[in-house]
This record gives sequence, C-alpha cells and structure tokens, in this order.
Amino acid sequence: MDENYFARLFQINVNEHVQTKGQFRFLSWPYAVAQLRLHDPAATWEVKRFDGMPFLRSEAGYLVEVAVTVQGITLSQLHPVLDAKNRPIEQPTVFDLNSSIQRCLVKAIALHGLGLYVYAGEDLPNGEELPKAKVTPIASAKTITVGQQRYLQRLLEEAGWDEQRLLDYFGVTSVGDLPMSEFDRALAALKQAKRRAA
Repeated sequence: MDENYFARLFQINVNEHVQTKGQFRFLSWPYAVAQLRLHDPAATWEVKRFDGMPFLRSEAGYLVEVAVTVQGITLSQLHPVLDAKNRPIEQPTVFDLNSSIQRCLVKAIALHGLGLYVYAGEDLPNGEELPKAKVTPIASAKTITVGQQRYLQRLLEEAGWDEQRLLDYFGVTSVGDLPMSEFDRALAALKQAKRRAA
C-alpha cells in the first residue's frame, strides 16, 4: 500500500455495498473487511474488553469498542448498542451486541478511509440536514464522491494541470460531474502527469 493509505481507501466507491435499515445507511461489514484485507493483508482489529466482557455498561446504555490497525496505525471506534431506530437498547441480547460490534468494526475501518463518506451527517442533531450547497454526504452511483473530487483537484495542482483541461477531456462542466466509471482513467492520467512534472 502506498504511503497515504487513507487516500487510497477513501477513493473506493462503496455505494453498491451500502445497505439501509429504516432511515439509516451503513456499509456491509463483510465487504468492508474484504476491501480492507485486499488493500492491507496485515490489517488487524480487536474487540476491546471491559472487565473481560466485550461491552461496557454505563448509565447511558451499553457500548462496544473496536480498534483497527492499518499500516501500523491503530484507530478506535466506540459505538452504542442501538435498535433499528438508533435508540439505546436497555437489555441487549447477544445478537444485539454482536450486531453492534460489527457496525463498530465497519466504522473503525471507515476511520482509515474506506466508506467514511457514508457516515457524513450522522452526527447532526435530529431534524437537521446537511447544507446541500456545501456537502453531498453520499455520492450518487453515477458521479464521483466529494472525497474523490478533492483528491483529483489536489492531483491537478501537483501535476500542474489546468482543471479545464481535465473537464474538456471528459466532457464535463465540473470535477464533481465526472462519472464514476471514468474516475480510474482520470486518476491514472493525473498520476502519470504528476510523475512527468516531478
């Protein structure tokens, strides 16, 4: 994996593997684990223990914690044990705990970049929405993600390319309009241009 593994994982379009439960969207845990291990076979994770148990009971409810290590960097995610409406479960079953551990694992993987954009906006208070003009939390299946746009724009600068050159080549009016199917081609072209510029 290259030095900036986060950028590489963040570029992956996970839209086809996002599932919905009620009004909430989440990434499939088998897919997240498979993609992580394909990009870093040495990646590991650990379910944290609290007095020997894989959960922490608090006055606010039950919590689980998973730490994921990628390229020697360990990031940890704490996740409440919730029902389908994202409310704390007062007396969780082992199935509830297992489900929360898997969700926590996916979010800990997301901290390393994979599917992070899926969770954009979930920290907003109830009833609020993301500002539409500033952030698009989930990219459509047809166009690249916000993170991919930023990555391409950074590569444009590093390669010394004018953005219009890229737009004209792909026949789009903005980088955000670039079809997902063309992302790999644009990325390869810019990386090659960056190498030539170096």
